[in-house]
Amino acid sequence: MTSFFEKCRALFQDKSIIKRVFLTLLGLVIFRLLAAIPIPGVDVGRLALFFQNNQFLSLLNIFSGGGLSNLSIVMLGVGPYITASIIMQLLTMMFDSLKQMYQEEGQAGRLKFSQYTRLLTVPLAIIQAFSFILLLQKQGVVPALGLWPLITNVLIVVAGSVLLMWIGELISEFGIGNGASLIIFAGIVSHIPTVIAQNYALFDTSKIPEYGLYLLGAIAIIYLVVYVTEAERPVPVTYSRQVRGGKVMGGVSTYLPLRLNQAGVIPIIFALSILLFPQLIVNILARVITGGAFATKIKVAAQFVTDVMANQWFYGVAYFVLVVLFTYFYTAVTFEPKSISENLQKSAAFIPGVRPGASTTEFLGKIVTRITLVGALFLGFIAILPLIVRGFTGEQSLTFGGTALLIVVSVVLDLVKKIDAQATMREY
Repeated sequence: MTSFFEKCRALFQDKSIIKRVFLTLLGLVIFRLLAAIPIPGVDVGRLALFFQNNQFLSLLNIFSGGGLSNLSIVMLGVGPYITASIIMQLLTMMFDSLKQMYQEEGQAGRLKFSQYTRLLTVPLAIIQAFSFILLLQKQGVVPALGLWPLITNVLIVVAGSVLLMWIGELISEFGIGNGASLIIFAGIVSHIPTVIAQNYALFDTSKIPEYGLYLLGAIAIIYLVVYVTEAERPVPVTYSRQVRGGKVMGGVSTYLPLRLNQAGVIPIIFALSILLFPQLIVNILARVITGGAFATKIKVAAQFVTDVMANQWFYGVAYFVLVVLFTYFYTAVTFEPKSISENLQKSAAFIPGVRPGASTTEFLGKIVTRITLVGALFLGFIAILPLIVRGFTGEQSLTFGGTALLIVVSVVLDLVKKIDAQATMREY
C-alpha cells in the first residue's frame, strides 16, 4: 500500500496524467450539473413518494447515475448504452461475422463494433424514454402531455443519454478509468451527503447499539464484496520445452486465473430488465388503448402485474433466481473453454494431469461451473440485501443497497488498478 501511494505521488508529477485526471473530473462535474436540470412539469412530492414505494425504479436509479430520481434531462443515464453493449456482446454468440469483427479484426474491428453499439443505443433510449414518461404520467408525477410535448420530452431525454454516452467515452479514452462506470459511481456517491443528513435528522441516542450493528454489518459486507470481487481460482499451466537453434525455450510454469465473479453486475441489470419489462408493457398498453372491452382487460392485467410485483416475497425470490440464472448465462456467453483450450494447445501449453483438447475443455468447463455457483449466489444475496435488511428492521431510511455497494467497490478497485498500471508504465 505504501508503494502504491509513492507511485501515485510520482505519477501526479506528470503533466499528461494531470490532464487525464482533470478531464475525468470535468466530465463528472458536467454530468452532475445536467442531472440537476429536470424535465418540465415534474411534481417533486409525487416523484419522491413514487420512488420510495417502487423498488424497481429505485434500483434503476442506481444505473442511471442518480438522474432518474429527479427526472432530469439525463434521467436514463448510461443505461441505454450499457444495454446496447450487453446486446451486442450476446449477438456475437449468434452471428459469426460480429464475433470475428470483435475478436479477430483487431483495433479496426473493435472500432466498428463500438460504432454499432452507439447506433443501437439511440433506439433503446427512445423506447426507454417513451416508456418511463408514459408510466410517470399514469402515476401523476408528470402532467398529461399532448403529442408534440411528449415527443419533445422524449427527444430531450434521448439527447441527454447520448450526450452522457459521449462524455463516458471521452473519459475512457482520454481520462482515467471506465467512463460509464465512473458516471454511475458519481451518481451513487452524490447521494451520500443526503443520506447522512437524513440519518442525522433521525438520530436517536437509544438506538446507538443498533447503529453500531449497522456499521459492523456494512464493514462486513464491504469486506465480502472486495474479497469475492478479487477472488480467483488459479489453474496451473505449463509450457512445453522447445529447442530452437541450440537454445531451450519454454518449460515455464504459470497459472490461468479464473475469476469467481466473472459477470460483474451484468446479471443484476438483466434481472431488473426482465422484472420491469411486464410493468412497462402493460402500462403502455393501458395508456394507448383507452376504449372497448380489450382496454378493460388491459387495465385489469396492469393492476394484477402491479400487485404481484408489489409483493415483497415474490419480488425477492424472483429477483434472486433471475440473478443466479443470468450469472450462469452471461458467464457461458463470455467464457469459452473450447477457445482457451485451443489457444493453450497452439502455444504448446497444457494443464498438468489433463490431456490437451477436449479433456482440457471439459476440465475448464467443470471448474467454471463450480466457481460460478458461488459467484451467482453471492450476486443474488447482494441483489436482495436491501429487502433482507428491511425485513429484519422495518426501517427503509437506514437500508444500505448491496447493488450500489457492489458497483462502488468494483469501480474503486478498477480505478486503483488503472492508476497503478499508469504508474508502472511511467516507471518503465
